[in-house]
Amino acid sequence: MVTYSESGVDIDLEAVTVSKLADKLKSTLSCRDIITDSGHYAALVKLGDKAIAMSTDGVGSKILIAEMMNKYDTVGIDCIAMVVNDILCVGAEPIALVDYLAVEKPDPERAAEIADGLVKGAEESRIAIIGGETASLPGIIKDFDLAGTGIGFVDIDKIITGENIQPGNVLIGIESNGIHSNGYSLARKALFDDAGFSVGDKMPNGETTIGEELIRPTELYVKPIVALFEKEYDINGLAHITGGGFTNLRRLKKGVGYDINDLPEVPEIFKLIYEQNVDIKEMYRVFNMGVGFVVICEEREAEKIMNTLKEYCNCQIIGKVTDDEKITVKAFEGTEIEY
Repeated sequence: MVTYSESGVDIDLEAVTVSKLADKLKSTLSCRDIITDSGHYAALVKLGDKAIAMSTDGVGSKILIAEMMNKYDTVGIDCIAMVVNDILCVGAEPIALVDYLAVEKPDPERAAEIADGLVKGAEESRIAIIGGETASLPGIIKDFDLAGTGIGFVDIDKIITGENIQPGNVLIGIESNGIHSNGYSLARKALFDDAGFSVGDKMPNGETTIGEELIRPTELYVKPIVALFEKEYDINGLAHITGGGFTNLRRLKKGVGYDINDLPEVPEIFKLIYEQNVDIKEMYRVFNMGVGFVVICEEREAEKIMNTLKEYCNCQIIGKVTDDEKITVKAFEGTEIEY
């Protein structure tokens, strides 16, 4: 079986590494009035009757797909999406971002393509890119890397941390459009290194190429989620489903579990990766598997929340909150997986 660790990414070791780093940095939280620490999707700093939300992220090894296709006009959208989607998870509306482009050597034409994606992602998210940094780092960077840091604002009394999540709450899953920006090391190993596909090969449905599916930019969830904020619905938790799949839900509240038993149709790209001898449990541990964002609420709130979401995106109830601390997922091929 092909695993993420064999492709060069050890999730468990990453978790230990992050823990070591975070433990050292926790002492700095006392320097200011911090509302949430680094365990959540975004950290919150109190500023009067409002809070500033901050998050940072990058495009990751999806950049290698862009290089294989010589297409750089969408990676900026990925950079924006990975940051603003996290900021939403604390109830904040993203407002601004700074980017960081590190290059092996300057390439003005490629930089212009990257900027096209940043502009498109910013316009769709209604944020301003207020600055950034470009660094030439030969010997450290090969080709380029792209990351961003964003901020948002939220009224103190409207912060959503996940603490109000209770057993019996329902999970509303918002569909993804594919891999988004996580799991590319595993995808590349399974599809290219092991199976011998190329980015130009057709998908089994014959409608798109493998490269087109892999480069598809991450969904931006700002418009639908901010629409929920504006209507002031009772929302108990928000989760951006990224690397780690549905185990991301554990960021929200300790002591509860999740029974995820009615997922939407899995995008074909995931099925193709799975067919290359990747274990089904590994698939749901690494990828979003068709759900890019989750809204958690009381069952009585679900219908009106979904009615608003459906003005912007596809969504459905995918499961419920439980009291046993386990995460169980009914996989697309019929098995039940437990984490």
